[in-house]
Amino acid sequence: MEKILFEYKEKEPYLASTDCIDYNHPLVQEKVIELKETANSSLDYIQRAYEFVRDGIPHSWDIGATIVSRKSSEVLKNNTGICWTKSCLLAALLRANGIPSGISYQLLTRADEDDSEGYIIHALNTVYIEEADMWIRLDARGNKENVHAQFSLDEEKLAFRVREELGEIDYRDNHPDLDARLVLILQNSFNVREITTDFRM
Repeated sequence: MEKILFEYKEKEPYLASTDCIDYNHPLVQEKVIELKETANSSLDYIQRAYEFVRDGIPHSWDIGATIVSRKSSEVLKNNTGICWTKSCLLAALLRANGIPSGISYQLLTRADEDDSEGYIIHALNTVYIEEADMWIRLDARGNKENVHAQFSLDEEKLAFRVREELGEIDYRDNHPDLDARLVLILQNSFNVREITTDFRM
């Protein structure tokens, strides 16, 4: 893995509270305090926050939920979310503790083996590791059979391997907020199972 995945120019956009990454919400602040009480370092806090979002918040599709969580505080309130808003929650937990975090995207097939069902935008997180002066990516989508994302500083261990032969794309980007098109889809959706995308980033 390259030592620095992304250029690191300004901290502020990756530390800001936004409508989707609403880390000033009491529910988010309560979880931040809980995580800080058990963490013994900034790096330990990052890993604990990541593993909480990955393992403690079920992915809506995995549990058959229909409720739409539209921002980080709603993911906590509803105890579920899709990758778009789970990434918002992880960013919120990190930013609230002064750790820069952003959102990165992949274009993946909806079907496991081919592109017969079209594509979907997958979101994951970028995190700045101050001790190592580098950005890494973490995928808190939630593990299941054939999905084994892990916390790692040495190599990316993400939820999905991008298959270019199927037209999948790893954008390797770094955005300070959830893409406005995804926000609009969430706002206009009332059943998370019906969410889809018909565009590329």
